[in-house]
Amino acid sequence: MPFKHRMPETLPVQLGERSYAIQFGADLRAEVRAQVGLLRGAGRAVAVLTDTNVKARQEETMRAMFGETPILALPPGEETKSLESLGRVLDFLADRRLDRTGVLFAVGGGVIGDLGGFAAAAYLRGIDCFQVPTTLLAMVDSSVGGKTGINLKAGKNLAGAFHQPRGVFIAAELLATLPAREFAAGMAEVIKYGLLGDLELLGRLERSALTVGSPDLPAVIRRCCALKARIVETDERELAPAGGRALLNLGHTFGHAVEQVTGYGRYLHGEAVAIGLAAAARLSRHLGHLATAEVSRVDAMLTAHALPVRLASPLPVGALLAAMARDKKVRAGLPRFVVLTSLGEAFTRDGLDSAMIEAVWREVGAG
Repeated sequence: MPFKHRMPETLPVQLGERSYAIQFGADLRAEVRAQVGLLRGAGRAVAVLTDTNVKARQEETMRAMFGETPILALPPGEETKSLESLGRVLDFLADRRLDRTGVLFAVGGGVIGDLGGFAAAAYLRGIDCFQVPTTLLAMVDSSVGGKTGINLKAGKNLAGAFHQPRGVFIAAELLATLPAREFAAGMAEVIKYGLLGDLELLGRLERSALTVGSPDLPAVIRRCCALKARIVETDERELAPAGGRALLNLGHTFGHAVEQVTGYGRYLHGEAVAIGLAAAARLSRHLGHLATAEVSRVDAMLTAHALPVRLASPLPVGALLAAMARDKKVRAGLPRFVVLTSLGEAFTRDGLDSAMIEAVWREVGAG
């Protein structure tokens, strides 16, 4: 699929009665405004969840999309994916007297999308939710597929629900105000898709670093969404005994452990995933699947996109292994890993020797 090809502006996610469309465009303010108008015209109450950064940076856009719609703006950052914040969102919806026909728009990055989606799933046992992602990471990954949730003290995303959105609006112009570090964090998920099964995307990322000004950025975003949509359609609730939706966790078993041990404040999610991708490549080498040169290619790609491949400072190996043991992907008490058989092909694996995992952690800077 050449990158110069103009991909459809609407991408369907086929899930039977839960099917929905992802709309793409530079500026989708009119489309969101029209959707809000249709809902209100049908007598349905609408509310918006965002964070304070988005509300400040995108004030004009928010007004154009939602007018005087009630908005709850929470603090930015992974710490907001909490039980306390979930309670605030539920109280907000109740205070605005949304009934079962009410609709919540989640406007923000992965934190707001995950939290808003979970609140929509829980409120009155489920109301409709639309996703309007404003970060690269949310555009290519978390806004699509219906995985919602919050973090607990014990680990990442341990409380949540599968709750598909009724629609997703991906407007590339929203990335214009995104800090460079946040854009880089999103690139970890883009690189993940290339490693999972898109060698053409992988080659494009190796030729030159993708930036917010790259002319093919919208095509890359759509490409990632298409890859995720096809995986979600075949294994919506991650129930396949092998492969399936679990493949999307490449690098995440390691990355979630980094986030949990550091208290969700030291690394952005994408930065932790980048370290996890570097670790997954090394694990694949230990298992005899990747050569050292291929591991170096993964490192070089991550580094070229301003992402870490090692921990900034050592973390205790014991604490990281303990965090892995609490990961939501654990099966029969064993952590589940996504392993690369080659660049562009992956499979799931559990029952790995703990000494091997410890060795991998030390290779990426654990103490």
